[in-house]
Amino acid sequence: MKTIKFLALPFFFSLVLICASAMRADDDKQTEKIHSAANVLKEFGRMKESIPHDLISRCEGVVIIPKLINAGLGIGGKRGKGIATVKTDDGKWSDPVFVTLTGGSIGPQIGVQSVDLVLVFRHKGVLAKVKNGDFTIGGDASAAAGPVGRTTSANTDYKLEAEVYSYSRSRGLFAGISINGSSLSIDKEANHAYYGNDMSSEDIFATAKSNKPAVKTLKEALASL
Repeated sequence: MKTIKFLALPFFFSLVLICASAMRADDDKQTEKIHSAANVLKEFGRMKESIPHDLISRCEGVVIIPKLINAGLGIGGKRGKGIATVKTDDGKWSDPVFVTLTGGSIGPQIGVQSVDLVLVFRHKGVLAKVKNGDFTIGGDASAAAGPVGRTTSANTDYKLEAEVYSYSRSRGLFAGISINGSSLSIDKEANHAYYGNDMSSEDIFATAKSNKPAVKTLKEALASL
């Protein structure tokens, strides 16, 4: 009996190491996703025509989907994973919530395109609805292509009538992409891997306390946009 117990110890420790390695891999994956989102914002900031400062200052939520796959062959589809953040009551950006965007379309289209997508939400309450399930862009809230221009004066030619404004970039240039009908959902597995099982998307949206370097980098990129 003692021999059996002794032989079981290496197996037990190996199992612990495997589980620990898997947890680190999941955490690294989500950390990389946050860094990718921050890099998307930095790239948008370097563009001659970018998201207007005034729109960012007035909005209450942002979704960033790096490398969204937009494919079509008669019937098209899009899918990508990224992060969402909202402004807390004190005006700070919340810690990021991991999300997934999926959608489809029918029409004369062919090919595969990878785009960086940024969605700007006028009200954070719209994003908060996602915690109860999928959220349909264009169905649950109106969506439109966002205006471009860095300065406040560039915003005088449009009215903030849509709830969501979309910006997409491919190969360093703005690229048109339809997001109406797309579904935005919470990536619960990613959130649990990064924050722990006791944190819901509602809890994450309500706080801005994370000291993780990747989260700090993301918030700095948002502040400089």
